[in-house]
Amino acid sequence: MNKVIASAGLLALGAVGVQNVQAQWTAGSDKSWSVSATLRGFYDDNYNTQPDGTNRVSSYGFEVRPQVGWNVDLGATTIDLHYVYQMKYYDARPNNKYDQDHDFEVLFNHNFNNRYSVDFSDSFVIDQEPEIIDPNLGTPTRANGNNIRNNGQINFHAELTPLLGMVLGYGNTFYSYDENAGTPGVVPPSLSALLDRVEHRVTIDSQWHIWEQTTGIFGYQFGAVNYTSGESISPPPQPFVASETRNNYSHTVYVGVNHNFNPDLSISTRSGFQYYDYYEAPPGNSQNAIGPYASLSLNYNYMDGGSLAVGFTHAHNATDQGATVFTGGGVTNVSLTLDQDSSSLFGTLTQRLTPLSPDLTATVTAQYQNSSFNGGTINDETDNIYLFGLNLSYQFTRYISGEAGYNYDMLSSDLPGRGYHRNRVYIGVSASY
Repeated sequence: MNKVIASAGLLALGAVGVQNVQAQWTAGSDKSWSVSATLRGFYDDNYNTQPDGTNRVSSYGFEVRPQVGWNVDLGATTIDLHYVYQMKYYDARPNNKYDQDHDFEVLFNHNFNNRYSVDFSDSFVIDQEPEIIDPNLGTPTRANGNNIRNNGQINFHAELTPLLGMVLGYGNTFYSYDENAGTPGVVPPSLSALLDRVEHRVTIDSQWHIWEQTTGIFGYQFGAVNYTSGESISPPPQPFVASETRNNYSHTVYVGVNHNFNPDLSISTRSGFQYYDYYEAPPGNSQNAIGPYASLSLNYNYMDGGSLAVGFTHAHNATDQGATVFTGGGVTNVSLTLDQDSSSLFGTLTQRLTPLSPDLTATVTAQYQNSSFNGGTINDETDNIYLFGLNLSYQFTRYISGEAGYNYDMLSSDLPGRGYHRNRVYIGVSASY
């Protein structure tokens, strides 16, 4: 359930192109399929997210992004399929000037009757940008290579009585980073060692229909995180520390409410606590933790052509920091950074600029995330992440649109040599049918 909220925050992660993708997919809503293509020119003043004070590398470039979509309504069953291919060319790169990214999205829903239904979704991406690979920002810097994230979930919905409903769900997220100990120029531990993992989630929600527009929630989620790399998460020449030492189970209990104030304004909240069991942590490291859990999302269509979506989450997530090994007197002690405790606030504002032109739309996205490290030599040190995006799009005809935009990313970190800032500007044209 927390992954659903986290993925909603993707719109606020400076990826303003996402809104244009969605608009193009719906441009052909009078038919079951759609195709579109986007061509952009851009300038990125820190495409490798190099730390401040180092030799930042900037580049001009261009981007090509074709995409296809197909949806079908069979009455009791609906199916929605989308695929986006993205190729970026960086002129200033001495080698490997091209990035090639893929995004597959699948949505399936089936109503057995008016009381029972099932839905399935899957999102598969190959990318380099941190907010796309992991919306929880386990690593806030660019990851070169073909990094894979697959997130699938299935939910069964049942209306047991007119007053009581139930949702039983299972989710699975798989991460595989291209960077490993054999990657040229990489000093271990690599991103593969630190972040390759499989996350399992089992959710049980009871839904109490308090009033027609209000549903109360009481729920429980069990989570299991299994790290899969065979590399060490300590830097050489320190002794080997297995990635599995950060495996954990989690138990989350929460209450919440879903409420529709009116057709244009709705809110969803969850709050509770989480208990974590780091059952393979080495001696001397914390093997359990308990803390708060919270999520909130609000959607408001405040006028024709104007909408606002805001959200907040607080939960644990993986981190790209590893372990330090101390040896002395014949004794070896492992100081292990287990994960991060993160609070994230994000929002998206979309406004059609009708007084200027009904075909001109502005989109503003923003996110702030505070992440505190749990355990190890950097216990309680923090990362502060700021992401901002502005996009202007103009619909010339039903099939042709233009856009221009700006993104700003900044990481302020207590860890030396980690913080950076990044500016990106772009202009482009899209065709859809």
